[in-house]
Formats: sequence, structure tokens, C-alpha cells
Amino acid sequence: MKPMTSAEARQAFLDFFVEAGHREVASSSLVPANDPTLLFTNAGMVQFKDVFLGLDHRDYKRATTSQKCMRVSGKHNDLENVGPSPRHHTFFEMLGNFSFGDYFKRDAIRLAYMLLTVVYELPPERLAFTVYQDDDEAYDIWVNDIGVDPKRVARMGAKTNFWQMAETGPCGPTSEVHWDKLPELGVGSIIPLMQAEDDRFLELWNLVFMQYNRTQPDPAHSGQYDQPLPAPGVDTGMGLERILSVVNGVKSNYDTDLFQPIMQATQALANQSDAEREANFVPYRVIADHMRAAVFLIADGVLPGAKGRDAVCRLVIRRASRFGAKIGFDKPFLGQLVDSVVQIMGGHYPELIERTPAIRRVITQEEERFRRTLDRGAAELEALLAALPPGGTLPGKAAFELKATHGLPIQVTKDIAEERGYAVDMAGFETAEEEHSIRSGGGHAMGIIERGEVYRDLLDGLKSSGQLPQSGVGYDPYSGPERSSRVLGLLVDGQPLTGAITGDRVEVVLAETPFYVEAGGQVSDTGVITGGGWRIDVEDMRRPLGGLIVHIGEVVEGTPQTGDVATARVDTERKADIIRNHTATHLLHAALRHHLGQHVQQRGSLVAPDRLRFDFAHDNRVTPEQIAAVEAEVNDVIMHNLRVNIAQKPLQEARAEGAMALFGEKYGDRVRTVSIAGDEGRYSYELCGGNHVSETAEIGPFMIMAEGSVSAGIRRVEAFTGHGALEQMQRNRAALQQLASQIGAPPEEAPRHLSHLQDELAQARKQVAALQRELARREFDQLLGQIETLNGKQALIARMDGLNADLLRELGDVFRSRAASGVLVLGGVTDGKPQLLVAVTDDLVKTGVQAGNLIKPIAAVVGGGGGGRPTMAVAGGKDSARLADALAEARRLLSQ
Repeated sequence: MKPMTSAEARQAFLDFFVEAGHREVASSSLVPANDPTLLFTNAGMVQFKDVFLGLDHRDYKRATTSQKCMRVSGKHNDLENVGPSPRHHTFFEMLGNFSFGDYFKRDAIRLAYMLLTVVYELPPERLAFTVYQDDDEAYDIWVNDIGVDPKRVARMGAKTNFWQMAETGPCGPTSEVHWDKLPELGVGSIIPLMQAEDDRFLELWNLVFMQYNRTQPDPAHSGQYDQPLPAPGVDTGMGLERILSVVNGVKSNYDTDLFQPIMQATQALANQSDAEREANFVPYRVIADHMRAAVFLIADGVLPGAKGRDAVCRLVIRRASRFGAKIGFDKPFLGQLVDSVVQIMGGHYPELIERTPAIRRVITQEEERFRRTLDRGAAELEALLAALPPGGTLPGKAAFELKATHGLPIQVTKDIAEERGYAVDMAGFETAEEEHSIRSGGGHAMGIIERGEVYRDLLDGLKSSGQLPQSGVGYDPYSGPERSSRVLGLLVDGQPLTGAITGDRVEVVLAETPFYVEAGGQVSDTGVITGGGWRIDVEDMRRPLGGLIVHIGEVVEGTPQTGDVATARVDTERKADIIRNHTATHLLHAALRHHLGQHVQQRGSLVAPDRLRFDFAHDNRVTPEQIAAVEAEVNDVIMHNLRVNIAQKPLQEARAEGAMALFGEKYGDRVRTVSIAGDEGRYSYELCGGNHVSETAEIGPFMIMAEGSVSAGIRRVEAFTGHGALEQMQRNRAALQQLASQIGAPPEEAPRHLSHLQDELAQARKQVAALQRELARREFDQLLGQIETLNGKQALIARMDGLNADLLRELGDVFRSRAASGVLVLGGVTDGKPQLLVAVTDDLVKTGVQAGNLIKPIAAVVGGGGGGRPTMAVAGGKDSARLADALAEARRLLSQ
């Protein structure tokens, strides 16, 4: 077997099936689209479910993927085994090939066997196979078509060899391919060992022959609820982690490059020796596995929370942090491991690279939250355990209170208890959780209309009881970042409650708030609400009804109650960045009108802490020179430190004064105006309800990053200010300095030097290509003297390495022009891949000797295929080590 990296093993799989006519399809999200039956994507076929059901149609009949998968709940739950087991994971990649009404069992089995034995070079004698007990067709293919010894093909029952994604849905018989970990035990019949589920064999690949749609649960597999699918097909799945461990000859998936860099980074942070790491292999494995899961979950939009998918994201982060504590980490450290995951996986999943900063931030914030509560929660758990008799059981209600009050996940409670020799009453925990869910309205699916009625009833009740004035919640996001107030309402899943617990996602109504609610392009504020022993992290704001404002967030400490005195505090650093960007959009608007024309009108904007986006009406392309002029003008206005004046006045008065209004926006009789002016007069004057700086110099540098079209007649500018602009400048400067250093020029001369180097490189490549062509022609001229006679025909069978496809064809033309009659078979290796060419002179073509027919069996030897004209055909392959065998096959064919 040839050792491979994870990238090589993944790509070898995909390339093999692409060569076999499959479309390479990108992995779908871990969050299944339009499938309420699944918490996470847990198999490669999930994104093709509707295709198998006949509800969706693609422009291809064959597909291959490397699919991101999670198994942490329901039928497929591997969490308990992660760490102690060398092969179980929460997150994993499933390699798969699929046929939608195209090929079926025969080709599926043939392709699987070829990939394993030719591409991955697994010894056939170490493979074992299973089929469904009633599937005579699959058994016959393995034994009679492939030639597997019947002693290594086991017929198995539905428990192992009938696949279904869930209790209902696509299903069918399966055939599994297993790896013999202990071949030294002999080559007798493997059937009894398979039936006994002996640990000698490792399941590598499951070939599912998708024939039915199960309409109702059928535990007995009677088949009475199985309806034939409109397009029977093939769904296969092989874990990348497992095949990688096999081809590299290691005993554990954790010994491959999918996990080792993460574990090495953990070891470096922990400052532990190899012996210490080996002694603590379970924590190291858990951390590596859970970090992969957390990184991919967050990249797919799943954020740590109290329920559903969010709870799983929270669990893997907190469990990894808990195991980190076991090897000496007393401060948050998981965020520092994100890069090690991205470096391994980012090449195939570029979304990880794009979202690295956000992933790192979310993981660090969640670990910090957990660390704040872990000490108290763990201390209380230790006290509860100390009160139990040795080997006793922690009551489920007590375990739930630890989760409710301190945010201690039940899995962490269970881990700690079991480490101390205690059990946890899981049934009692689930009962307590269900009781809380019922009290809080959990499980009641609320529609938009129902939720709207809840908001209306809440607002009316607060007004009628005198807790709110008729105008509603006091809203003042302009006077300061902090406000003392009172909790008037709490909602969980749209249901009003009198209290909430740690981990609950809540909507909070305060009597007064300093938090800005998203409007006019400016995003909502974030921050915290605190009270006596409790804290809520505010992540978003909403105004569901006029007069009602809700703070959306999560209880991270304690148990807030309605009626509690509270302090609302806006995140001032984030708010300052937002304010800079908002005032900058006004300056940008004015500058665009100055340089592009007065027809420019705002059509939308986004004012976020990290960037601004401004859409405007303009029919023509904006030139680089115009963009540079706009950017320079905005920076000039900022440096002149113009005053920003805000005033309330009648709408008609403001419009008469020339104030610009946002296209399509509705305004009341009185409006808020924002004027930016200096000694020379007013620069910008707009109607705006957002937050702004007092003077333009507070904005700092302004930097346009992109400009383009978003639709007909609408352009978009994206820009940075302040901290964001400085960070981008630093990145640009570092990149320029690195480039300048590499080409040996001062930064200001780098573009000219680079252009000169590119010209030199292009010229050198032309010279190299010409020399290679001349050398190849000379070498081929010598080979023409080695033409031999095979079965009465002239033939030249030779090897020339390092030739591209064009040069191969050129040599084929040379042969056809010089040889009066004959066949050329030319093979070689270029960039590690085998290439083959067959050329036939016209006289032999007329007798039935065709290049396209000859090349197919020759290319099959190197695991490839190809074709072409009767006179000339080319082919590629996978296995360059078997090129000599392919040329020998050519000689055999031509000798017949």
C-alpha cells in the first residue's frame, strides 16, 4: 500500500469517479436543507434524497462527493465512543459515489473493487465482503464476476445489511467491504466471524442499492411499506478517516494527518511531553475531534446555544474545554487550535478560510462563558456527589438544575460523575427537562400570526397594567450606552415566562433601553443585560410591534425573573465602529454625487462594525480613477474635521432645506436630520435616524475595497473605516513588503520589477517548451528505428516521460506521416500521472484497426480510460506504477 495524505486520499477518490463519468458535487451544509427529519447531515446521500424520491432532477446521472457529516444524536450517535475508540467521531467526511437511475449493483461493485485494489492498492486477500441475506444478485457479482472466494462473502441480516436513512424514506439492501486487520489468523471462512461481529474486521465501505421508499416504520423489515423508487440507484459511503488509516497502516484514525496537527498544537499549548500526551490520549482525541466538529458547525452557521443544533455546537465546545482542564488548561485555549483545523481542511473547504476569524471568536466567547460557570457548577456537582454513597446515582432533577442554573451540559455532568465512580439518572434528567419544556411552552410550534398575537397581548398587558406608557418601551439609543431599567417580559420560543434559566434563548422586554434597533442600514447594537446574580448576552434587537422592543440573547448566568431590576449596557467598542461607518456612508454618498453626477441616489446600505456597504443608482461603469477620486475626497473631508449636527424638525422644512431622503423610505411629520458642515458650508445633509460621530476626524482612515454592479442600474461600494481600514492597510503593507522582499526590490518599485519578471518568465517558458519539443522530436526519431513486426503489422511501443498532451499528439502525427503502415503506442508519466497515445496509419484503419478501440483496454491497466478518432486516441490514468504493464498489454493485443 502507498501511504497518502488526507488530501491525496480524498482527491484520489473523487478523481477516480470523475474519470468514470461522475459529476463532482460539492459537499452540502451540515444543516440539511428542507429536511425536518434530520438534525444534521449524517450521510452523503442526504443532499440527493429528493433525487432518489423523484422529487428533484439534476443534469447528471452520476455524482461523487466528499460530504461533511455529523453523528451526535438519534439513531446515529457516536459521542459516547469518541476518545476511547480509535475510530468513532462526531464530525467526519463520507466519500461517496451515486447513481440516479443509471448504473446499479454490477458497476457499483466493480468500481468499488477497482478503486480499493488499484488506486488505494489494498491487497485483495485482506478484503472481506457482506451482502443482504436475500440479495442473490450482489452475491453472484462478488463471487462470479469479481472472482472473490465464496469463503470471504457473508450473507447477513437486515441489522447490518439493509440501510435506511431514518424510519421512513429511501432504503435498500447493502453490500459492505471490510478490511482484515489480522490476516495472520488465517484465510478460512470469514462468515462465522462476520456473523459474530468479530473485531478482526473493520468496515470500510457500504454500498447501498437504493431500491425502495419506506412509507411507514417497519422494524421487522417485512417489506410491506417499501414502494419501488422511481429511479433505483446507488448510494455508497466510505469514511475518509478509516480508509486513510488503512492505506497508511496505522491502528487509529487519530494517527493520521486529519487529527495529528490538532493534537500536536494542543500538546504545544499544554507544554506536555510525548509520554504525558500518550498517558492522556483520551482528552487529546476528544479535543481534536470536537474542535473539528465545532469549526465546521460554526462555518455552516450553527452557533452555540441551548436547543437543537445550537446545543450540539455548545456541547462539543464545552466538552472539549472540560477535557482540556483534565490536561492542565485553566484558561480558554480552544480558539488557538482553530488554525490547525483550517490548515488541514481549508484546501478542500475554502469556507473555513473565509470564516476563520469569526469561528475563532465564537469558540473563544463560548469557552469563556463556560469557564465563568464551570467552577461554580463543578463545585456544586462535587458537593452533590460527595453526599451520595459510593457508586451511587445522581438524581436526574439535580443534574437538570446544574444545567438550568450553571449551564453545565448533561454530558459534562455525566463525564465528571463517571470519572468519580457515580452514575446519573438520565431518565430523571429527561423528565425534568420535559417538565421545564412544558412549563415554558416548549414543543408548541408557533406560526407568525400566533407569535404576533403573543407580542400584541404582551404589549397591551404592560400598557393596561401601567408598567409601560401608551408610547411603549422607552427608546433612546442616542444619550448614552448604559441604562438602569426593569425586566417587564421574558419570552422563550415565543412563549411568555416569569423566569428563564442558564442556556435559554430569550427575548427580553425592558421598561427602557439604550440599544439601537436595526434601521436605515445600521445594524442592531449588542451588549449585556445584568441583574442580581444573572447575565444575558444580547446578540440582536427587534421591534415586532410599534412601541415594543425586544432584546434577543442568551442567559449565560443565573436565572432572570420578570420584575427584576436590570442594567442594560451596550458594547461601546463595537458601537463606535458602527458609528464611524455610518457617518462615512453619508460622506461617501456626497462624494459619489460630486464625481458621478447628481443623479446618484442611495438604494440601500449596510452599516456594520467591520465594514460598510453602499448601493446607489448609476447606469455606467465606475472607473478606477473615479473610485480613487471619491476615496480621496472622503478622506479629505475627514481630515478637515467637519462638524456633524443633528436636529429634529418638520419634514417639509427639512426637504425645503435640501435634506436628502432614502429612496422608498416612509417618514413621519417630524424627522431627524444629520448635517455635516464646515466653515465653507454644508457638505452633506440627509434624513437619518442612526448614530453618528460628532466630528468627521473621529472616523479615521476611509478605504474603498470593492465596487461593482449588483443589478441593472445599481452599483455597490464596499469600504472600511477606522480600525477596519487600519487592519486592511497593515495586511496590504505586509503583503507588499513580502512580495518586494521575494523579488528583491523596494516596495515602491515592486510592480515594475514584477512586470519585468513576468515578461522574463513568459519568454523562458517559451524557450523551455521549444527545447522540450526539439528534444522530444530527436528522441522520437531514434525510437522510430525500433519499429517491430507484431502479427504481420509494423508497431512501435515505447515510453517517453514528461510530455504534455499536445506534444504526444504531435508525435503521433509524426509517426503517421513517416510510417507507411503501422501502429504507435506511446506511454509516459507527466506530473505523476500516466498518459497514453495510440496512433494508427490510414491503411490499417481501413482494415478495422482503430486507435479508440485499442486504447481502452490499455488505459484500464493504469486505472484510466480515454478515446478519440480512429486514427489517434489519448488516455489518462491513476496508477503510474503500472505503465509498463499497460505497454505490455498493448504488445499482447497487437500480437493477436
